[in-house]
Amino acid sequence: MSGHSKWATIKHKKGALDAKRGKAFTKIIKEITIAARIAGGDPDANPRLRTAIVAAKSENMPADNIKRAIQKGTGELPGAAYEEVVYEGYGPGGVAMLLEVTTDNKNRTLSEIRHIFSKHAGNLGEHGSVGWMFTKRGYIVVEKGKASEETLLELVTEAGADDMAEDGSNWEVFSPPAQLHQVVDRLKTANITPAAAEVSMIPQSYVKLTGKQADQMLRLIEELEDHEDVQHVFANFDIEEAELHALTQAK
Repeated sequence: MSGHSKWATIKHKKGALDAKRGKAFTKIIKEITIAARIAGGDPDANPRLRTAIVAAKSENMPADNIKRAIQKGTGELPGAAYEEVVYEGYGPGGVAMLLEVTTDNKNRTLSEIRHIFSKHAGNLGEHGSVGWMFTKRGYIVVEKGKASEETLLELVTEAGADDMAEDGSNWEVFSPPAQLHQVVDRLKTANITPAAAEVSMIPQSYVKLTGKQADQMLRLIEELEDHEDVQHVFANFDIEEAELHALTQAK
């Protein structure tokens, strides 16, 4: 899985840059609205909403924006009729890709997503074509310099994590989705700040990419993540950490 955690870290740094342009705000507001619509406006009783609010606060979103998004979801305020859609497809080299999308116009979004795939040597697949390759998990990245393996393993296990792995210069911690915040809170109490923490779709296996295919893959995933309707992109590519760093620095 070399480079997987590195990409997760890069995505989180990119998210902070997106926020400056307002793009991350738009995506988070959609997520808050959908979460509140599905399971109510109380974050203590709605883990998905709690996750979205934590993301909003990490991007310094004003409390009023968060409140309005919740009220739109619960119907207290009028708002757009968003739908959630999952698209499945293939990237360069046969990489499996899963997209979580929130849109108020499925036909428009599908056309735009298909165009992005074709532009970067990928293609959309049928529903169910790759989804079986992924499992929903809490996913946390901790840089090795922040904690020893023994210390980290003890902390995260006590907090509800159920697996830990090494990935180059990072530790990867996995948990049931509902335990993610508990594990992150335990780490922060121990003065260990994760480089990334999210509910993710973790692949069962990985496709190794190098050279042109690695570059195409990153261009595809970056353009997809740049689309305002795309909430999350998951893919089972494996790019060595050094090459991944070089490619992202060049962009």
